[in-house]
Amino acid sequence: MRTRALGGSLVRVTELAFGAAAIGNLYKPVTDESATASVDAAWDAGIRTFDTAPHYGLGLSERRLGAALRDRPRDAYVISTKVGRLLAPQDTDGDDLANGFAVPATHRRFWDFSADGVLRSLEASLDRLDLDRVDIALLHDPDDHAEQAFAEAYPALERLRAEGVVSAVGVGMNQAPMLARFLRETDIDVVLLAGRYTLLEQEGLAEVLPEAAARGRSVIIGGVFNSGLLTDPRPGASYDYASVPEPVLERALRLKAVTERHGVPLRAAALRFPFGHPAVASVLTGARSTAEVDDTLALLTRPIPTALWDELRAEGLLPAPVPGPGRAPGRELS
Repeated sequence: MRTRALGGSLVRVTELAFGAAAIGNLYKPVTDESATASVDAAWDAGIRTFDTAPHYGLGLSERRLGAALRDRPRDAYVISTKVGRLLAPQDTDGDDLANGFAVPATHRRFWDFSADGVLRSLEASLDRLDLDRVDIALLHDPDDHAEQAFAEAYPALERLRAEGVVSAVGVGMNQAPMLARFLRETDIDVVLLAGRYTLLEQEGLAEVLPEAAARGRSVIIGGVFNSGLLTDPRPGASYDYASVPEPVLERALRLKAVTERHGVPLRAAALRFPFGHPAVASVLTGARSTAEVDDTLALLTRPIPTALWDELRAEGLLPAPVPGPGRAPGRELS
């Protein structure tokens, strides 16, 4: 699988990355065996970039990912984790489903974008991963903590990068404006843009992607299915972690009608779409089983005719400035 450099760093990521939220029991339980098998299947497919966070399953994702990669050569893969949420033990009989994870609520999360919080978060993540380093450290959803993130958390990451503790730094969010600000005002290597540059909506095209391209930075795209809506658009489907509004559902169904006229599943078009922009270094997708990994790879390599993208533009479902999507990792343009 092709790799690309993240900004000016020495980190190279595979064009398809493994998102480890699902093996942190996102929405429903996953066995240890299934989690390990999913990582193994991704590895066998050539994926060498893995993304996790303390938030995912209250540390379960990091523990499982570290265990699954333990016997792999450390220099053969890239791990990304996140800072901004610390975990504190708590004594309760409840679960964490209110936060989206089917795990016991053994810990509570609390926000901390201080310099000390960054150091404590990374130290705890290294312990859970059973590693001596991570390759990429990302500020995680600093939406309501902007000033502390800019004034304290980012400078801490910059120092860690200068010291060689991490190799690349960035920010991961579900919104575009603050990511654009980080690109303009800091020396980050990468932004992880979730759900805002997809077949359904292209908010990131206004500022984030052009800023990244102009400054030699990189973008990792997450949420290509918009929380599942683009896998099966129907009433009650999930969109941005809530039930889909009717106008959004209508747009998704129009997208599906166009892709199916060209004999292409909507999921395949949604997965391939972000690869067209030159600032996109990698697309992040989650999997909780080997079947889901296999399905993703089959979708990714499925031929997609140029006429499909042309019709989406003609129908007003894609803006004209969108750069020709269609290239799959390791393959030529369709």
